[in-house]
Amino acid sequence: MPGVGADATAPQTVLVVDDSRAQRRLLHTYLRKMGHRVLEAQSGEVALAICQFEQPDLIVSDWVMPGMDGLELCRRFREMREDRYGYFILLTSKDEKHEVAAGLDAGADDFLTKPVNAAELRARVRAGQRILAMERTLTATLQEMRQLHAVIDRDLVEAQKLQQSLVRDRHRSFAGVDVSLLLRPAGRIGGDLVGLFEVNEDQIGVYALDVSGHGIASALMTAQLAAQFAGSIPGRNIAIGRDARKRPVMRTPSETAARLNDMVLNEMGTEQYLTLVLALVETATGRVVLTQAGHPHPLIQRADGCVETVGSGGLPVGLLPGARFTDVEVWLRPGDRLFFGSDGISECMTPDGDMLEEQGLIEILGRHRFARGEGFLTRLLEDLRAHTGGAEFSDDVSGVLLDFSAP
Repeated sequence: MPGVGADATAPQTVLVVDDSRAQRRLLHTYLRKMGHRVLEAQSGEVALAICQFEQPDLIVSDWVMPGMDGLELCRRFREMREDRYGYFILLTSKDEKHEVAAGLDAGADDFLTKPVNAAELRARVRAGQRILAMERTLTATLQEMRQLHAVIDRDLVEAQKLQQSLVRDRHRSFAGVDVSLLLRPAGRIGGDLVGLFEVNEDQIGVYALDVSGHGIASALMTAQLAAQFAGSIPGRNIAIGRDARKRPVMRTPSETAARLNDMVLNEMGTEQYLTLVLALVETATGRVVLTQAGHPHPLIQRADGCVETVGSGGLPVGLLPGARFTDVEVWLRPGDRLFFGSDGISECMTPDGDMLEEQGLIEILGRHRFARGEGFLTRLLEDLRAHTGGAEFSDDVSGVLLDFSAP
């Protein structure tokens, strides 16, 4: 098969179909002089039999023939040629518009009026050669794109494994608090990230973030951000500092968000931004200090089932220089739980385009009030899938769940 840049003047294999031997001979002579390889068939049935073994580039067929006429031959030819296009020219004395329309509906590409003129035949065949050359070029290009896509897809599978490895522990138990993490990209890779880190014996940090956009650029940025929250060592983890006695302590989430805002704008050199919920959790007391930066509102479900909304929205991180963020303090009591998730949950849509929204998430929390940890997250995913009617999620789905049990 000719590749990209196929020659529109290259010799073709042409099948001439006509019940008149004299007409076949005349066309054969014209086409041979043009440099083409010519095959002959005296009927549509014989032509189809030849096409089982040969792959003619062009067919020049009479319209009116005994048995199978040119229209039926064209239809049958189109049905059997799926891998490669063949150019079909009908010979006819018909010039009424409805007859031409019938030929086009059957799959004919062009028409020649009998008696055939050699110059017109040459022009029609050359037009077919140009079409075939473009088709071969597009086919070769498509094949190259498929091969490239396969390579990219294999790379994305590996990138997906690496991104999922950023969330090593999906469930951790601390004295008084159980933390469960949910991360489900919409595609191979995504722009959402959730995580937790230990600060000291009394404090842990948890976060959920959502980088703007989708795909590779967003995933690369999440990897950079994951490195900022890695480990428990001050200086390596952007959220951890030291107190007066040099012990590691977590900075206020608002301070960390401001530092992250400066870093995204001044060091990462990207047009992307992110939404964030970052929380300092005191495991023994149930005190939680959190910052909401453009992320959907965190929700507290009390032990009695009532749900409270936390936060006031805030600016996304990396959007405006000098942005300031606000801390909110809440207290969790035994049996309470705190959940914050990405907009892939609140904006999850039905087939009719209705979003789940915050109220829908509150209803899911109430429906699975007694499910804890990973059990609740599993039920959450099941309900979201039911909400979409079984369709794939259009956006990344992520969330952090804290179940508090300390006295």
